Amino acid sequence: MYSFEPNEEQQMLIDAVGKFASNDLRPAAHDAEENHEMPQKLINKGWELGLLQASTPEAYGGFGDRSAVTNVLAVEEMAFGDLAGALAVMTPSLFATPILLGGSEEQKQEYLPKIIEGAWAPYTGALIEYSFDFDPNALKTTAKAEGSAYVLNGEKAFVPFAKDAEALIMYANLNGVTQGFIVKKEAAGLSISAEREKLMGLNALPMYRVKLENVTAERLGGASGHNFELILASMRIASAAAALGVAKSSLDYAKNYAKERDAFGVKIAQKQAVAFMLAEMAVELESMRLLTWEAAWQLDNGKEEAVTSAYLAFTGACDMAMMVTDRGVQIYGGHGYIRENPVELLMRNGRGFPMLLGLAIV
Repeated sequence: MYSFEPNEEQQMLIDAVGKFASNDLRPAAHDAEENHEMPQKLINKGWELGLLQASTPEAYGGFGDRSAVTNVLAVEEMAFGDLAGALAVMTPSLFATPILLGGSEEQKQEYLPKIIEGAWAPYTGALIEYSFDFDPNALKTTAKAEGSAYVLNGEKAFVPFAKDAEALIMYANLNGVTQGFIVKKEAAGLSISAEREKLMGLNALPMYRVKLENVTAERLGGASGHNFELILASMRIASAAAALGVAKSSLDYAKNYAKERDAFGVKIAQKQAVAFMLAEMAVELESMRLLTWEAAWQLDNGKEEAVTSAYLAFTGACDMAMMVTDRGVQIYGGHGYIRENPVELLMRNGRGFPMLLGLAIV
């Protein structure tokens, strides 16, 4: 059995990330969304917390070992502050973590130290495709072997920091199996949209379309490839953790507002309809938190059911985030629909989780 009590190291990390989320990301969230830009100084400050560095062995420039459970705790805390800010800070993980999980020794030595030991740099990953039937296990982007290299063709959507990326991991269909491929920014045939994606939320996170036309790439893991299931499970668990953070933020705002808002002579928190809503929000949030923790623990311990648990955590957390953030707006009443109010942004961001798989990884 696993413990529900964070160890000393995990608690220190939670405290540090929580302080950054509450004191830095939360106050900046509204302006960052409206200005369509996350201040680089905030990204740098989040990077200096060392989440990725603590998940990387010393041999590759880090100072720890990867723990999905620890990373889940950190992702929830950071997303509590602001989802766009959290995803921006963690974007280099989209490149580094798959290499750590499935890269060859040569790839780990080539890429990881310069990412881990340096300042935040826009290394990124591209999984999502702009298709109503998008399936990470049946991608339309294709890879074809040509000698020792691979040639990629297709189009990707919602790729964070793609315009300035030093390198990207592109996921493509290789003979019916999803595999990752390392594409460097100067690769011939790689083109990135001039305009950013225009989305309902997450406007502080710059995302772009990426087109590949006969792009030569290096296969993640070398000729033998890698196990994509583990990478996908890590992405699903990360998205579930981020959904927990967004939902927790909405519940926090709604609960505090309900305790302060007077209606007909009493605080609205004392109204049964509002109290029941808050209770249901808390129950759903806690249920999905336990499911996400379990999936992360199974992943850390190499359990076969980790892949299934990750899927359940992801799908459950997506529904939970939408329900909780919607109720957050409802409890605020007309005030919740005002652009200046934080709960409306949380609802817009919360709605995006089902479509945005692959923007985080633990």
